[in-house]
Amino acid sequence: MLSSGRMTLRMRMVTVFLAATASLLHFGEAGLSTALSLVDLEGRKVDPFHRTGAKATVFLFTRTDCPISNRYTPELQRLQSKFQSENVRFWLVYSDPDESVKAIREHVKAYGYTFGVLRDPQHRLVEKTQVKVTPEAAVFVPDRRMVYRGRIDNRYVDFGKARAKPTQHDLERALQAVLEGRPVERLTTPAVGCFISDLR
Repeated sequence: MLSSGRMTLRMRMVTVFLAATASLLHFGEAGLSTALSLVDLEGRKVDPFHRTGAKATVFLFTRTDCPISNRYTPELQRLQSKFQSENVRFWLVYSDPDESVKAIREHVKAYGYTFGVLRDPQHRLVEKTQVKVTPEAAVFVPDRRMVYRGRIDNRYVDFGKARAKPTQHDLERALQAVLEGRPVERLTTPAVGCFISDLR
C-alpha cells in the first residue's frame, strides 16, 4: 500500500494532469464564429477571417492608456514587418467600451500602427480567448482554432518590473511554429499588463 504522503502526492499529480488536459481540450475547441459582433471603427461588423487566406491571425488586445501596451509598439511593428510577407494577419483589438472611436483613431495614428483595427465592446472575443490584460495576444489558424494565448515576450516580470531585454519571445516562436507546420510548444503564457475590466 502507498503511504498517505505518497497517496497525496499521486492525487496532486493526477489533479494537475486532469486540469492540464481539460485546459487543452478547451483550448482546442476555442474556435471563432462570425457571431462575435466585432466591429471596425466605422461601426461595421467584421469577420477577421473572411477571404484573407492568412496562415495565422493574431489578435493583439490593447487600450489607448495602458503604458505597457504602448511600450510594446516597436516590438509589435517588428513582428508585423517580419511576418506580413508570410501571410500573417495582425489585428489590434480595443475592448474597453468607454474608449471612443476618436480616441482609438488618435492612438493608432500617434503610434504609427498599420494593423487592422477592431473593437470588442461587448467582450465577445475577450470571453472566447480568455485574455485578461493588455497587451495580450491570441493566435488563430485558418480553421479558426486558437493555438496560442498570452504574452508577447517575457520582458515584463510584473507591473512596473521589467527586464532590460526579453529572454523569451513567445509570440514570435508561436508564429514560427505555425508557419513551419509544427505544434506550438506553449499554448498559454502569463501576460503582464493592464487588467481588462469585466462588463457591468
